Amino acid sequence: MTCQKTSHTFTKIAFKPLHTNLFNIVLLSFFLTLGCSDLYSQDIKTQKNTLPTVKQTDKSLSIMKDTVKSVTDTIKRDSIKPKKSFLDGKVKYVAKDYAKIDQKRKRITLYNEAELYYKDVELKSGIIVLDYEKDEVYAGRIKDSLGVLYQYPNFKQGASEVQPDSIRFNFKTKKALIYNSRTEQGEFRIKAAITKKENDSVYYLKNVRFTTSSDVDNPEYYFQTTKAKFVPGKKVIVSLTNMVIADVPTPIALPYAYFPMSKEESVSGIILPSYNDSNTRGFSLQNGGYYFALTDNYDLTVLGDYYTNGSYAMRFESSYAKKYKYRGNVNVRYENLISSERGYPDYSKQKIYNIQWSHSKDSKSNPNSSFSASVNMGSSKYFKQSINQVNVGSSLNNTLSSSISYNKTFNTVPQARISLTATHSQNTQTEVINMTLPSLQASIDRVYPFVGKDGVKKGLIKNINLQYNLSGKNSFVTTDSLFFKPQMFKDAEIGMQHSIPISTNFKIFKYFSASTSANYQETWVTKTIDRTYDQDINKVVDNTVNGFDAFRTYNFSSSLGTTVYGTFKFGENKKIQAIRHVMRPSVSYSYTPSFEKYYDTYAIDASGTTMKDYTRFEGSIYGAPGRQNSNIIGFDLSNTFEAKMTDNDSTKTEPKKVMLLNNLNLGTSYNFNADGKTTFAFEPVRVSGGTQLFENKMNVNFAATLNPYAIDNSGQQINVFNINNGGSLFRMTSANMTLNYSFSNKNKKDDKNEQSERNGGRSDDLFGTNTELNDTRKSQFDEEDSENVITEFFNSKLPWDMTMAYSLTYSNAKRENKITGNSIMISANMDITPKWKGGISTGYDFVQKGVTFTQLRFERDLLSWRMAFNWSPFGEYSNWNFFIGIKSGILSDIKWEKRSVSNR
Repeated sequence: MTCQKTSHTFTKIAFKPLHTNLFNIVLLSFFLTLGCSDLYSQDIKTQKNTLPTVKQTDKSLSIMKDTVKSVTDTIKRDSIKPKKSFLDGKVKYVAKDYAKIDQKRKRITLYNEAELYYKDVELKSGIIVLDYEKDEVYAGRIKDSLGVLYQYPNFKQGASEVQPDSIRFNFKTKKALIYNSRTEQGEFRIKAAITKKENDSVYYLKNVRFTTSSDVDNPEYYFQTTKAKFVPGKKVIVSLTNMVIADVPTPIALPYAYFPMSKEESVSGIILPSYNDSNTRGFSLQNGGYYFALTDNYDLTVLGDYYTNGSYAMRFESSYAKKYKYRGNVNVRYENLISSERGYPDYSKQKIYNIQWSHSKDSKSNPNSSFSASVNMGSSKYFKQSINQVNVGSSLNNTLSSSISYNKTFNTVPQARISLTATHSQNTQTEVINMTLPSLQASIDRVYPFVGKDGVKKGLIKNINLQYNLSGKNSFVTTDSLFFKPQMFKDAEIGMQHSIPISTNFKIFKYFSASTSANYQETWVTKTIDRTYDQDINKVVDNTVNGFDAFRTYNFSSSLGTTVYGTFKFGENKKIQAIRHVMRPSVSYSYTPSFEKYYDTYAIDASGTTMKDYTRFEGSIYGAPGRQNSNIIGFDLSNTFEAKMTDNDSTKTEPKKVMLLNNLNLGTSYNFNADGKTTFAFEPVRVSGGTQLFENKMNVNFAATLNPYAIDNSGQQINVFNINNGGSLFRMTSANMTLNYSFSNKNKKDDKNEQSERNGGRSDDLFGTNTELNDTRKSQFDEEDSENVITEFFNSKLPWDMTMAYSLTYSNAKRENKITGNSIMISANMDITPKWKGGISTGYDFVQKGVTFTQLRFERDLLSWRMAFNWSPFGEYSNWNFFIGIKSGILSDIKWEKRSVSNR
């Protein structure tokens, strides 16, 4: 046998330290007999702390070196070849109490915090016994002063790690016998009474329990089996398996089971459906399908539903990503919905669909170009009728919108940009769809032709700049029924617009900022109209004229503004020391001439005596040129109010600033060319403002419209000032105010429900939580760790949060003088106990005198399991949903779910 060199070999041997050179020589001879001379001489050099006498005596060290050299030379001349070492790598070990060598039994015993390292094997335990004759190592626990076993073995080989009660391992065969092993594989935790390690990749287990519980020794549930084959990082194959909950066996059993345990984040597999029933569609299997883990960069989930009355649904969901390049996901949903049975009066059949695509490009991949997509399109009634969506916010939303854009910047001088965008806007009430497929935007950066070589842009002349903009559109206006059908493309509008804006800015009297600009536009279209009177049908008709046509317009504008500061001081010893008022008044002027040359006349009856004006560009993609002069001067005033207050914190030396009004804006305009019949000289004054209260937790916004003109008895506006008609200076025709208040006793993150926003709903839960019925494993509440540790029975912190929204609308356009809208909505969530969560979303409409949408939600944390109940007790969207299942994704099919979705 040949000993291997270790980092702490013989450092804690239970015999007296060396004191004489003679004893060193005798001991060295003993180890040379074992073939360990090199190891021992190295230990004498390195183990200074454990051999103090060698360190202190230089003469002894010299004798030791000579002796080692002498004996080594003798061994080289020996005709007997030394026995080959059983270990082909270095063994390192250490122990806190002692490392005991038993030469007779060929064993080394390490005791208390023992550690042994050999190749990829790491072993830590209370006691380790190395049998270098059998090439085996044993490890087990030790007892403390009270007789309690502790310091359990921890055996690690490569990526596999086991925490057993005891272990026996053979270095040559790589086989092991493990008692009460505990190991983790992904989300699984496995404990076996006896484990036999056949080789590096196969384990045979006896009396096994496996679970996703964090405590494998006392789990809240587990699967019990007598025999199992375990391939680390790949799979577990078991015989007859029984599910045990709270140490009580259940009737749930499988004669054979296979559990994939890939080291990858996800693996392909079947998604088991859940059973449900509906009064209008019959019994069903829902959300069953297959998950395809295609590559590391993308996956695919295929889900389906089937009802006994013939209704069915299909969903395709895919996520993709490439590091430092892009990421996104695609959802395609199709549902064939049948209600009731054929022949019954309430029978109906419809097909609905929804397509969602989200894509974002990493800016690091190419800073000069970008591509993004946010698509939400489909049937207008999808979110109202879908059997797999409970999202009131999306159902109440009247608009679906999409945008796909590509932007490219060219590093030329001047710099040029180009953008291609496809947009989609859909009104879910009227089912009208507006789409551009695509639109083109191109521009060349500003050019300053009068700037000198010094590059200074200062003054009226040097600040003159111009640029070029190009816009092109291919626009469609259609409906749900004609979407992507030939008629939609037949009605397409194609056009292009060129514009060259010229502008400059400068200072007047040092304190006034002035700017002026002129803009030239040329518009190209491919369709115009020819309006004539058709005597055959006795009506005016518009005939479409296909072909290129163009019109040209120009306008002029200028503005002048300044900033005025005012401070009202009350004294440094006052609570409010000062109030600062900032005003930003501005005056603007714009002029657009009449382009009457683009207008023609048409007859409105057979006689042809009555004529009206029209333009052939009416209804074109960029609108029509104006026939009337526009000569308008505008007035705007913005205000902010800020207070300087004494800080309640006496240690602060500076007063704190508090914003009283973030903004208070007033604006109106005067039209010099108003005729007093169809147009009026003064526009109504629009007042708007907003502020934040209670440490910026409450947002307050308000607005009002003040009309200076009076109305007649029929409610029509007349060209008479209201003050001259016996009224006040202004007549308030409309007003509104909104309050939003969010407060909490915990540090809640600003989490938004991105999927709800993507569906067209709200990011908060004022309209309830967005429930995806195809995955109810997701929590209804904020998943962040709550600070809910109970320290005393009556002294505990129960985390909660609340969101409130209030809206008030006033209308008086025709002397109705009434509140048209007055409602409040509240959403609250609370940790009732450390394991129970509850929440409510509700509201009240004071005008309609009724409760708005209400949702009650409860959730119980069952450690490895989750139980949830969601209930909307009344209204059009009344429904309830109950779920209990395992949180872990690998066992997501082990669940029970029951729901009653409203018949919409």
